[in-house]
Parts: sequence; C-alpha cells; structure tokens
Amino acid sequence: MTIIRRKPVILETLVDDAFKIKPLPTPNGKWPYRLKVEQILPETDMDTTSISFHVVGDTGSMKERNFQHKVAREMTNQLVSENKSCVPAFMLHLGDVVYNYGEAHEYPAQFFSPYEQYAAPIFALAGNHDADINPESPEGYTSLEAFMQVFCAKTSDKIVFSDGSKRLSMIQPNVYWTLVTPLANIICLYGNATKYGFITEGQEAWFVQELLSAHAERPQKALIVCIHQAPYSADINHGSSINMITFLERSFHAAGVKPDLVLSGHVHNYQRFTKQYADGTVIPYVVAGAGGYADLHRIAEPDNPLVIDNLPIVSQVQLENYCDSCHGFLKIKLDKQDIGILITCEYFTFSDGSNAMLFERFYIPVSYPEYQVSVP
Repeated sequence: MTIIRRKPVILETLVDDAFKIKPLPTPNGKWPYRLKVEQILPETDMDTTSISFHVVGDTGSMKERNFQHKVAREMTNQLVSENKSCVPAFMLHLGDVVYNYGEAHEYPAQFFSPYEQYAAPIFALAGNHDADINPESPEGYTSLEAFMQVFCAKTSDKIVFSDGSKRLSMIQPNVYWTLVTPLANIICLYGNATKYGFITEGQEAWFVQELLSAHAERPQKALIVCIHQAPYSADINHGSSINMITFLERSFHAAGVKPDLVLSGHVHNYQRFTKQYADGTVIPYVVAGAGGYADLHRIAEPDNPLVIDNLPIVSQVQLENYCDSCHGFLKIKLDKQDIGILITCEYFTFSDGSNAMLFERFYIPVSYPEYQVSVP
C-alpha cells in the first residue's frame, strides 16, 4: 500500500481528562507480580525452541458486533494447524475488552460469546474503557471490578456474570504484571482510565526493576513491553501520547535497558513504527487495536490542520506501514537461535466474507553481543 504519512502525530487540541484517573485495585498476587505461563499451560516445554501467540486489542463493541466475531473466528481458526510449532499457545489482549465502561453485564456479549470457541488461554491488559465507570449506572461498582474478576482472580473458577461460558477466570497477579514464557518476558503495564494514560510512581518503580530483571535473561529471552495507550500514532482520533512517550523513555533511561518490541492498542487500526535511538538501537512500536470495535481510526492526511507532526519528541520515529481500513490481529512467533531469539510478527486482516489474509510480516532479531561467548 502507499504510505501517505511517515511520522506519528500529536493532536493540535489535547483532551485533559485527568479527572478520570482511578485508584488501582488491590493485587491478588505477590510482588513482583509475575505469572509463569506453565502455571496456566502445564504442558509447556520450558526447553522449547519455538512458541507462538496471538496479540489483539480493542475487541469490544457496543453497537455493530459483527467485526469482533470475525476477528475471534479467524484467530480461532489458526488454533488448528498441522504444524504444531505454529499454533498460538495463548492470546494477549491489549485492552478495551468491553465498551464503553467496564461493566460486568457487558462481558457476555462483548467477550465471552465471541471467544467461547477460542480454545486457548487469554491474558489481558486493562484498557481505559475497562477501567472507566458509567456515571449513569444504577449499580455502584469500582474501577476494574469486573476486569479483575475475569482476568486477575485469586483462583481459576467459573465467572458468575459470564452467562454460562466455559471459560474460567485468569489468575494474573496484578493489573500490571509480567508474563514469563520460555522465550520471552512480556511486561504488561496499566495506563489507567485516561485517554493518554497515567502511570503511578509505584508502577514506574516496578517497571524499572522488571526491565532490569528481564534484561538479565537476554539473549536467551526476548523483552516485550505492552501498554494499552499507544505511545506513537499517526491517527486523527487519538494521535501520540506524550504521557506514555515520556514515561517509557524515562524508565528506559533509569534502567539503562530498552525492550525488543513495544505493543499497544487504544487506536483502532494497525501501525508499525520504528524508533532510532542515539546509541544505534532500533525498536519497533506496533499498534494493534483493530480487534473488533466497529469504527476504525484513520491515518491523518498530509497538512491536516488538526494534527502536529514535526515536534522533536517524535523526530526519531518512522511510520513503516499501516492498515486503517480493515480489522485484524497479530500473530507473534519466537524461535530460539544459536545466539538469541528471532521474533517473527505477522499481521492478518480480512475483508467482508473473506478469511484472514497476511497483510505483512516483519522480523526482529534479538542478540546482544555482551552476552555472547567468544569461541577460540
């Protein structure tokens, strides 16, 4: 496709919704809030040389629900394959499971029903809509109350408001946490209920420590960071988040560690950016938020008066590819190599009535010379 824009944007007028910031729920697990994938998938081979998983965001939709069912169906179809090494072991949801507020009664139609046939575990970040509270709700509830029951329960059990779904609750230890897999440490952050994200001091301190801990396992494991609110975006609905950019860069500097890949949702389309750092490091930042919400977000055309695209904070970031006209999802595969990990990312889209088609494939080699052993 022809890329008409090469840089992320920042909206000319930014929404100040700091009043939406909510207190964090009490963790159900112990610090440092890590969940080993073998606790959920006991058959996991910890010496495996390959693992694959799905990534998708913003799957909920209150009005036209056809799109979310199509995305769910296509991911479910990929769970059946003759090549078992390519079958996704789980799904990682990038947030906004339900709209417009995180109400329990919305989960059956927006989550349990579409993914009832998806025969693999589903982990999830909390999105801003999952955290928000409906001011007109006749029933009082706290921020993330339903999300915590579905994804951060103390034990895996039936969910009372699932309308009879067979899917049991997930046991993520906290609303921010790390998923530990044989080939990657996946750090999952929580950006609260605001449009551009808000991170508490406690979460930031935890994040710096998790970056250091994950880096110590390189190059045997990749380091992936996930946050719902997209740091970089070229769309006209949200644009980039200065809050998330400054938070991530401040944390990377404090730890002296950068991840191999940053994933986010929030914006309802697919975008792949690369950021060139002064030390030569190049990091992909991928937005995958076209998971089902009916309205997709368009990329800003050149000279759009509603956006700013020449600020220094985005000067080192390049928009490599995007899809803003179709819904879709990511499939990520990690393969162990002689030294390090190769990350293969595939983005799938589909038109009305068609099966999922590969939109693009890109590779991220994970290899750090300081960890390599010299051979005489």
